[in-house]
Amino acid sequence: MISLRQRLNRGLIIILSMVFAGHWLAADWVIRSVAEKQMLTRLQHDGDSLLDTLKLNAEGQLIFDSSHAGTVYGQAYSGHYFVIQVEGKAYYSKSLQDVVLPFATEPVNTARQFHFPDGPHQQPLLVLSRGFERFGHAITISIAEDLSDIGHDIDHIRLAYLVLTAMVLLTAIALQSNDVRRSLKPLQAARDELAEIAYGRQSQIQARVPAEIKPLVAEVNRLLVLVERRLHQSRTAIGNLAHALKTPLAMLFRLAENSQLDDHPELRNQLQQQTQAIHERIERELKRARISGNMQTASVFNPQQELTALVMLLQNVYAEKNLMIHVDAPDQLINFDREDMLELTGNLLDNACKWADKQVVVSVEHGAGITISVEDDGPGCSVQDMQQLSKRGLRLDEAVQGHGLGLAIVRDIAVFYGGTLEISRSEQLGGLLVSVQFPRWIAAASV
Repeated sequence: MISLRQRLNRGLIIILSMVFAGHWLAADWVIRSVAEKQMLTRLQHDGDSLLDTLKLNAEGQLIFDSSHAGTVYGQAYSGHYFVIQVEGKAYYSKSLQDVVLPFATEPVNTARQFHFPDGPHQQPLLVLSRGFERFGHAITISIAEDLSDIGHDIDHIRLAYLVLTAMVLLTAIALQSNDVRRSLKPLQAARDELAEIAYGRQSQIQARVPAEIKPLVAEVNRLLVLVERRLHQSRTAIGNLAHALKTPLAMLFRLAENSQLDDHPELRNQLQQQTQAIHERIERELKRARISGNMQTASVFNPQQELTALVMLLQNVYAEKNLMIHVDAPDQLINFDREDMLELTGNLLDNACKWADKQVVVSVEHGAGITISVEDDGPGCSVQDMQQLSKRGLRLDEAVQGHGLGLAIVRDIAVFYGGTLEISRSEQLGGLLVSVQFPRWIAAASV
């Protein structure tokens, strides 16, 4: 979908282009009309002057006295021409040389203006033909002027006006684009605040936005309050349920150790396993509730610093194995909740250290997205077990013995952040390789 900025700019360009095009055409018509009106005024004056050159001779005939015609009408092809028609006789200006202009006669006291395209040397002419009566004789005087020069002048004016119009149009578009960009800044500010809300740095959108956007922002803020309230209710309910189950669960643990079950080892074993499964499930749900509740308590995560400290702790825990744990992570802040990431990497590393022989590698790649990988040189899993572990929706704590609750929590955290969990065999070390991939927007939001 086209962006709002592009839509506004496109609409502005179209409207301004149409306005300036119409204005340019109107201005062109006005300039040409004014120029032709001035020419017609000049032609009218010349016609009046030529009328005075017609005199009566001794026989009572009208004759044309060319000595009183303007000098411009005596220069060959000067662009100024006339034709005087008196009762079937025509007098032509010397400027026409041998060219005959086939102009019609006009009734007395009438006038007609028109364009004649076939003047001398193909000159386009503006013609004013007028009918007169002088000394009882009907006379038609046609005055013509070449439009070529005025056409060239109009073309120059038109070009200059076009350039000026284009400059004004581009300036208007640039100013409007800048105004649109500034007008949309509150939306960008609201978007940035939504990102801050997503990582728990604030709880509401507080940016000052235009009046048209205020209802939307108000609804988003109302929705945020509603979501937070429901999350709080959900966490409270889960917490209350977990605490309510602790006492009966503790009693079940003590019951499993009762001496009366010494004669029933199989029953004791089943009771212990099921009680432990209930305990682990409660712990998992409590952790999931904590993950969902981190919206308002989030902080950033520095992979290199946090993983280095975590590796030192695990090397102490598994000191008897003398493990070599290699960390390859960037020293930069990532917009993950620190507790969630410590939970995720801690479970992955603890699982790897538990099964590793001598070596564990943890890496964090920050590119188009963010990928956290942990691999070890342990026995790994069979292909069938890896397929079971990778099945979406499968309870990992029930899938493969020894890889359960930790990977289940890892998947919960990955899903919460929109990521995916992949399990395969490590080509480098030969053991298990667990990768968690987070989407592009997580990387884009990183510091």
